[in-house]
Amino acid sequence: MLLLGGAILLWGANWPVMKLGLGHVSPLWFSAARFATGAACLFAWQALRGEVWWPQRRDLPRIASIGLFQMMLFTALGTVAMRHLPAGRSAILSYTTPLWVLPVAVLVFGERIQRRHWAGLGLAGLGVLVLLNPHAVDWGDGQVVGANAMLVAASLAWAVCILHLRYGRASASAIQLAPWQMLLAAATLAPLAYALEGPFTGDGTAAFWACLGFVGPVATAFCFCAVNAASARLPASTTATLMMAVPVTGLALSTATLHEDPSLDLIVGALAIVLGIAASAQRSRP
Repeated sequence: MLLLGGAILLWGANWPVMKLGLGHVSPLWFSAARFATGAACLFAWQALRGEVWWPQRRDLPRIASIGLFQMMLFTALGTVAMRHLPAGRSAILSYTTPLWVLPVAVLVFGERIQRRHWAGLGLAGLGVLVLLNPHAVDWGDGQVVGANAMLVAASLAWAVCILHLRYGRASASAIQLAPWQMLLAAATLAPLAYALEGPFTGDGTAAFWACLGFVGPVATAFCFCAVNAASARLPASTTATLMMAVPVTGLALSTATLHEDPSLDLIVGALAIVLGIAASAQRSRP
């Protein structure tokens, strides 16, 4: 829970940092550099401890699902979407994973959840409807609609990973698997970035390196390990719901640092998420 709490705070701060970073590098190259630096940090840490670990065959499905869905797809979709949307709104919509995790955890895996969890799910759904209503989203603007759809798709990708982490098996710990997952994400994103955005676009300024230094070693190397370790030990419904504190933190920090002006729709949606977290704060019965 301490690992998850630290990751929630740092990932919330990551949204305004990513928004700032997009002023110095294109989205896909930013995502590729993020995972490359995160992987390098974790491999170096393992090497210093003499604990460099090589994946086993039965770990490959978990490396593939986390590396391609939670890291590569979630981050790429969220980063591209932020070129057209404020950081606060992007953070809120990206973390709607309980809408997909809770029903599957109950219907497919037999997880028992109490009434407060259903209440939290209902409030989260209400928050999404508020955020996507025609007053909040210009449905005639294809770029804006596409960006919102990317964020919802990103939340779906992460939901798949939360369920896999909870109910799948691996011979290694999250810290052993993470650098390989990040390496896979970077290796997939780099050629995609080159094909779609051309040669590396980072401008090399101090602001670029400062943003990359936060999103790589901190928000990637530490946070992904912390969240994946917690996901393997907590019920999927609990992890998914508590992670919704990330967008609330991201919204608050984006408002404070980027001077974004949250609309009434965004405030009401965020409030619904906060109430959903309060309703689902306690652990489900196994």
